[in-house]
Amino acid sequence: MTAENLIGSWTIEATHPALPGEAITGRAVFEWLGEGHFLVQHTHYDHPAIPDAMTVIGDLADTPTMHYFDVRGVRREFEVELTADTWRYWNDTPGFAQRFTGTLDADTLTGAGELSVDNTTWTPDLKITYRRAT
Repeated sequence: MTAENLIGSWTIEATHPALPGEAITGRAVFEWLGEGHFLVQHTHYDHPAIPDAMTVIGDLADTPTMHYFDVRGVRREFEVELTADTWRYWNDTPGFAQRFTGTLDADTLTGAGELSVDNTTWTPDLKITYRRAT
């Protein structure tokens, strides 16, 4: 997957271990900022426990980086990798490390996140499916 494969509008279906049995829906839009140096993602979730967010992906000092911002005022930084069919991002923040892997198949991106509070043991986090909106 390249960044170009993400451009457009997507619907979201997700689950979260902290919200067992609850459906999480929403939408996401990926678009280029300016001349295509940065990829911006705007995400809205219909569930009040999942914050709306924005990410900005770009190469900073020749290192692909993703900056995450949400409506709670949370800001996180991740390393990012986009390949032919995979979107990965991760950070090793002490006490709250995160990683995500998503795989693109046609117009569906399926991914799962993990969380570690000790940077050793990983537990499931948000599972998410993006479907390209028509």
